[in-house]
Amino acid sequence: MRIAAAAFVALLACATAQPASLPRFDSSRAYEDLRQIVAFGPRPSGSAALQQTRAYIVKSLKAAGLSPQEQPFDAKTPIGPIHMVNIRATLPGQEQGKGRIVIGGHYDTKLFHEFPFVGANDGGSSAAFLLELARALKGRANALPIELLFLDGEEAVGEWTGTDHTYGSRYYVDQARRSGTLKDIRAFVLVDMIGDRNLDIKREEYSTPWLTDAIWSAARRVKRPEFLEETTPIEDDHQEFLAAGIPSVDIIDLDYPAWHRPEDRLDQVAAGSLQAVGDVLLAALPTIEMRLK
Repeated sequence: MRIAAAAFVALLACATAQPASLPRFDSSRAYEDLRQIVAFGPRPSGSAALQQTRAYIVKSLKAAGLSPQEQPFDAKTPIGPIHMVNIRATLPGQEQGKGRIVIGGHYDTKLFHEFPFVGANDGGSSAAFLLELARALKGRANALPIELLFLDGEEAVGEWTGTDHTYGSRYYVDQARRSGTLKDIRAFVLVDMIGDRNLDIKREEYSTPWLTDAIWSAARRVKRPEFLEETTPIEDDHQEFLAAGIPSVDIIDLDYPAWHRPEDRLDQVAAGSLQAVGDVLLAALPTIEMRLK
């Protein structure tokens, strides 16, 4: 559905005027999930440690009352085929037959031979965030179904060139296209590298403007200055969805000194940063839902 700019401004105003009755995002639980995930060690696609991480994610989703499904595939990479697995779990919505909102992030870490890379922020923070979001949204009356999507293979096996990246999101979108269900994905919200203890999230330039506006408006309402008005272009999993015509936004802090470095450990991330993103996304959901209903 297309909505004129003036009408969407009215939706934003309506969301601002309504009293907030938001589910609670518990960053202490999210941080504990992050601690458990980091304890598995480096988790590149196809590794035993990522398989352990996957088992932890599935177990946690089931404990939250959801029914996770695995989406396995064999990716062609510069070093040969690698078995990868996306994980998806859907929370029910009141509006049936109008598609779903997908909120996703990757759970793999980049492969390094030079040093052990545990990816507390890059790969760990998004997975831990999604697990706590599952708990926060479980008792919410969602207008549309919300699918939580844990993507494998975001990281390049070698260098980020050609198709050596975003394996999981590319496969997910391709399968939706093949099955004729692409139209059911009404919007995609990507979270990536959101645990930086000095969190600064800029507007991502490739992202869909109305979706970005909805989230940044919510950040102002809940007084989260970590969401900046500066802009930056970033290549990430959301681009596979954008290329398929799906409104998408990337919530990411790439201004992270430990990015793809051995220092990306627990001492570089903070529960408060996960809380900031949780507060903003939960506050933005009603506006996003109104736009899509």
